[in-house]
Amino acid sequence: MPDRKSSTDREDFRSPFHDGERQVQERLGDREVELWARGAIRSFMPDQHRIFFEEQPFLIAAARDAEGRPWATLLEGGPGFVRSPDAVSLEIAARPVRGDALEGALAAGADIGLIGIELGTRRRNRVNGTLTASGDDGIQFAVGQSFGNCPQYIRARKYWWSPGKPSGKAERGTSLSGSQMAWIRSADTFFIATGYRGEGEDTAFGMDISHRGGERGFVEVLDERTIRFPDYAGNRFYNTLGNILCDPRTGFLFLDFATGSLLQLTGRASIDFSSDAVARVPGARQLVTLQIDEIVELTSVLRLRWQEEAGSARSLRLVEKVKESADVTSFHFEARDGGPLKPFSAGQHLPIELNLSGGLGKVQRSYSLSGSPKEGRYRISVKRDPQGLVSRILHDVLEVGATIDAGLPAGTFGLPETHEPLVLVSAGIGVTPLLSMLHAVVAEEGHRPLWFVHSARDGEHHPFRKEVRALAAAKLNIRLLTHYSRPLETDIRGQDFDCEGRITAESLVALAGAANARYCLCGPAGFLAELKAGLEREGVPESRILEESF
Repeated sequence: MPDRKSSTDREDFRSPFHDGERQVQERLGDREVELWARGAIRSFMPDQHRIFFEEQPFLIAAARDAEGRPWATLLEGGPGFVRSPDAVSLEIAARPVRGDALEGALAAGADIGLIGIELGTRRRNRVNGTLTASGDDGIQFAVGQSFGNCPQYIRARKYWWSPGKPSGKAERGTSLSGSQMAWIRSADTFFIATGYRGEGEDTAFGMDISHRGGERGFVEVLDERTIRFPDYAGNRFYNTLGNILCDPRTGFLFLDFATGSLLQLTGRASIDFSSDAVARVPGARQLVTLQIDEIVELTSVLRLRWQEEAGSARSLRLVEKVKESADVTSFHFEARDGGPLKPFSAGQHLPIELNLSGGLGKVQRSYSLSGSPKEGRYRISVKRDPQGLVSRILHDVLEVGATIDAGLPAGTFGLPETHEPLVLVSAGIGVTPLLSMLHAVVAEEGHRPLWFVHSARDGEHHPFRKEVRALAAAKLNIRLLTHYSRPLETDIRGQDFDCEGRITAESLVALAGAANARYCLCGPAGFLAELKAGLEREGVPESRILEESF
């Protein structure tokens, strides 16, 4: 993972990717990510990320030991153990526990990768850089890169603190014991540490830590020194895979959420991009195998504990299925037992679980709730992806009367609690949480000014057109603006859409002004990065911009 110099210079046009990452992007057909990644990967932490890190009770860290081998560990602390004195630094009042693989390794000058992950709400942010100071009380960190991650594949959990001081033990080995194999086979979450420090003139690369999640059993134990996991679609940066291509040394961290124990592995990883084994794993784009060199097991060393799953699952029945556009369908659910559903806030998402036939087991996904919070139903609206396992099942297989399991509505993306002018901006299927927000604003007693701005490809790919217009007609304070990027000959300007081409920050500021409006953005990562950077250039404070990617 590249480690650019700490700076708040937003005009740094250096590529955020090294050669290994670019090779994977090229191989998987995602090189266009370079066009927008500079706006998403920053050399400083946005204010939202700084606040997020300061609120966390733990961080996951990646670094190298004295032999240069990557390991991952967990740093925990009470409220305030993480501080961000400015946009390019963190102060962390914690160190690895005694016996940890990284005990004594976090010295000034060391490369380090950090990820903050809020399991209860499924939010996560990553930051990579260099340690500037290290002492008995903790470490200080200078930011190289900062970027957010989508919440996909995170299993929601709530944490609690165990009383008293942990009195755990550390054991080392070079092959997995029977209990360690069982631990890995039952895991639904782990963290992977990789890194690459370039050679020759360009040495601006460092450490990275990433989260991986799936159904229990998604990590295979092939033998006592070999494990393998499927790599699913993600943010298309391919930091982990790119690092492995350049330097196969890799570390894994598994948590026992019930006991506060850690299982640390280090070894060498390889990537299988195209064998028959990849094709046999639903949804996998490649398989990653780790040949283990060393193992550290830390038993009950954390005070933190997590309940097995946050909230209780609910069985839902599909009562209505509505085609909204050429590739978007809405699914309306009620409680299978006929009872009331837990209320949700506009902008939240619904975790769902499907049981696949043919021995394929369970799969989980989360979709934004697109309906009114006052309706008493849950509505999700899903775009059919020709390569998407779950979206194809929902569109092609799931019929009215079928039941699924779902968790509780979750997420912190929502309407600002203010009566200031509001601009809701979406692209593609990113319209779904903003449509729920529009329903909520219509139901309000007040009359705050609102612009609902949406970009679609054309009229055939424009879901909810009639619904949005009906909602806007209900209140004089709501105005609409629709962009088509590639209108059809049958699409009529002024009737079906207002503008041809992409939404720009300049046009949004012209609608509502930079000083007193608030902006909620949802859409693809490139769309968000470009718009957010543009709004900030136009003078909109970062604190007035909320975003949600998909």
